[in-house]
Amino acid sequence: MSVEIITDKFIEWTKGKSPEQARISIYAHVRDIPYAIIPEFRDPVLGPCGLLKTNQGSCLPKHFLLAILFEKLKIPVKYATYLFEWDDPSIKYPPDLRKMIKSLPIGTHLACKVFIEGRWVLVDATWDSPLKKAGFPVNENWDGKSNTKNAVKPIKEIVHETLEERIEYTVGHKKSWTDAQVKAFEGFPPVFNAWVASLRK
Repeated sequence: MSVEIITDKFIEWTKGKSPEQARISIYAHVRDIPYAIIPEFRDPVLGPCGLLKTNQGSCLPKHFLLAILFEKLKIPVKYATYLFEWDDPSIKYPPDLRKMIKSLPIGTHLACKVFIEGRWVLVDATWDSPLKKAGFPVNENWDGKSNTKNAVKPIKEIVHETLEERIEYTVGHKKSWTDAQVKAFEGFPPVFNAWVASLRK
């Protein structure tokens, strides 16, 4: 996939804006891309382009893209992994999905730590606004400098200095999954994606 689409979007979203306005614009546009779990977009190179071409993707391509665009603004970025359980009682899952997620392994949510005005802040652009109705913690009206809400309830935070560290960590984490957990997760994305798509109607 061509990376030109990333450059085009960077120009479109930041043209004529101050540094603060530019990062707020980038954040809002990435957040508003509809969330969907697409395994092919886990690749840090193909993921951001696929996200923009199809206008859908999960926390992985969203934060790969966010990091690329913030770095174009000369803003330092680190990757932050948050271990979490999908079975969050505050999310209004339908009964069939709630039953399914109880068999899922511990997840590895990705967000960014961004260096703004002398400190590292959490920037999480995971959930698009329509998902708020189901209890997802959507971040609205980011001010461009403060911590956003985390998209998940973290069990543990692991901050990676480089993308390579993040990739190595997740490869190791998935090796701990049982065969039953691998099988359970394989069937999860289409069911979850169909549900969140229904929330946007």
